[in-house]
Amino acid sequence: MRKSILGLSASLLTAAFAALSAPAMAQDEPAPAVTVTGNAAVVTDYRFRGISQTNKKFALQGGITVTHESGFYVSTWGSSIDEYVANGSDQELDLIGGYSTTVGGATIDVGVLYYYYPGNAGANTDFVEPYASIRGTFGPATAKLTANYAPKAKALTVGNGKEDNLYLAGDVSASIPNTPLGVSAHLGHSFGPSYLTIGKEYTDWNIGATYTWGHLTFGVSYVDTDKSLYSTAGHNISKAGVVGSLTASF
Repeated sequence: MRKSILGLSASLLTAAFAALSAPAMAQDEPAPAVTVTGNAAVVTDYRFRGISQTNKKFALQGGITVTHESGFYVSTWGSSIDEYVANGSDQELDLIGGYSTTVGGATIDVGVLYYYYPGNAGANTDFVEPYASIRGTFGPATAKLTANYAPKAKALTVGNGKEDNLYLAGDVSASIPNTPLGVSAHLGHSFGPSYLTIGKEYTDWNIGATYTWGHLTFGVSYVDTDKSLYSTAGHNISKAGVVGSLTASF
C-alpha cells in the first residue's frame, strides 16, 4: 500500500489504551470473528518510496480493512495524486488481499496489491505487486523487513518492453513509554529500471515522529532520496522535504 510510514498507527495505540482502561469483565467477552478498521488522512505531500506523487502538494487519503480471525484480510486505500503519475489520473486506488500470522515472536504478512488509476484516458498504468514482510516487537520497539515485487508488465516500462521492479525496505518504530509520542525510521531501495524508478535504481529514507490524541494522530517526517527526478511542472519531486500529516482512525 502506498502510504507513509510515520511510526505506530493511531488505531494500534488507541486499541492498546482501550484494553488497559476497560473494565475487567470486558476481557471475558469473546473477540469478534471479523473486525473492521479504517482511517482518513490529510498529508502535506504524498511520498511513495521517497518520490512525491502530488507535485509536493497536499493529498487526501483514506482506507478501510476487513480482517477475519483466521488472519486473512482485504483492504482498500486511496489517495489523490498529480496527473503526471498515471497519464492524467488524479486518483490512486489500491486493492489488497493478504494473510497475516504469528510464528513465535514474529508476525509474517503476505499478500497481493493491485494499483488502479481511474481516469487515465485508457492508458496502461495499472499493475500488480505481491509483497511479504516479517515483523518483531522488542519492548516498546517494532522492527519490520519488507519485500515488494512487481512482475513484468507493460505499465512498468520505460521503453524496454515489459519490465519488473523489486523494492526492499526496513522499518523501525517505537512508542515512548508513558507518553502519546512515537518515533520511526525507514530505509528502502528500489531496483530498476522500471517506471517505479524512472531509470536507475535508487535509495529512499525517512525519519519521523507522531503524537496521538484519542483517534487522531499528528505526524511529521523528514523524507529524502539519492535520486534527482523532476515533474512536468519543473519541481524536483525526489528532493528532501518535511511531510506533515493528520490521521483519524476508526
